[in-house]
Amino acid sequence: MIKKCLFPAAGYGTRFLPVTKAMPKEMLPILTKPLIQYGVEEAVEAGMDTMAIITGRGKRAIEDHFDISYELESQIKGTSKEPLLNEIRSLIDRCTFTYTRQKTMKGLGDAIYKGEALIGAEPFAVVLADDLCINEDGDGILSQMIKLYKRYRCSIVAIMEVDKDQTHKYGVIDGKEIEDGIYMISNMIEKPDPKEAPTNLAIIGRYILTPEIFKVIKNTKPGKNSELQITDALMNLAKKGMVLAYKFKGRRFDCGSVDGYVEATNYLYNLKGEKL
Repeated sequence: MIKKCLFPAAGYGTRFLPVTKAMPKEMLPILTKPLIQYGVEEAVEAGMDTMAIITGRGKRAIEDHFDISYELESQIKGTSKEPLLNEIRSLIDRCTFTYTRQKTMKGLGDAIYKGEALIGAEPFAVVLADDLCINEDGDGILSQMIKLYKRYRCSIVAIMEVDKDQTHKYGVIDGKEIEDGIYMISNMIEKPDPKEAPTNLAIIGRYILTPEIFKVIKNTKPGKNSELQITDALMNLAKKGMVLAYKFKGRRFDCGSVDGYVEATNYLYNLKGEKL
């Protein structure tokens, strides 16, 4: 039903300087795989096969990662190292990767808008690769959201509860709970001061969006930090129809921060380390 997943990957990754001066933050490794590969694997699990990636200057490593490396593969062919490329080769064989650039940083809304040429007039998913999401007990986050989309056929954002003093870091929603963990959104605010936040339900980097979002973004004015915020665009869409928020099952690690990155690394090492 939804075959395309958009990856906004044009940001500078300033919280990880100096390493991100020459290395995309989406390529930071968690154990032996870069963050963006975890996101692509989650999208493939949910049934998607076309990955649309919004890049910027200095992001060539992402394109190279999702391509064949003839010299490397020739060097390790027939050795014990060759199976280490099985997972990435499987992704390369199964998926189509398309790219376009966001020339200037104008916010997440603008990055998603730049993807219209890659997505076309169909519903699609959005993954922010520095939000690493894991569900040990069942379907991945996108798979959960796809099931919800099949029922409601509307835009959906993934949410989680955060400490009230952390709302200034997130888009925050308010709404009516129509089912367990499913909210019909009545208000969305980008990075509100804790005193102004309507709830502690914060949006994280997983979205299902209908193609109407492109027209809505085009007609949305810049908001917080003079950037085009996807939160503002979705609020405009909610006024015209239905936008849902889904409290997902699983864990999310903020790998855009050093603390979250280290936490994710330790968690996955304890989960998979013995198999490495």
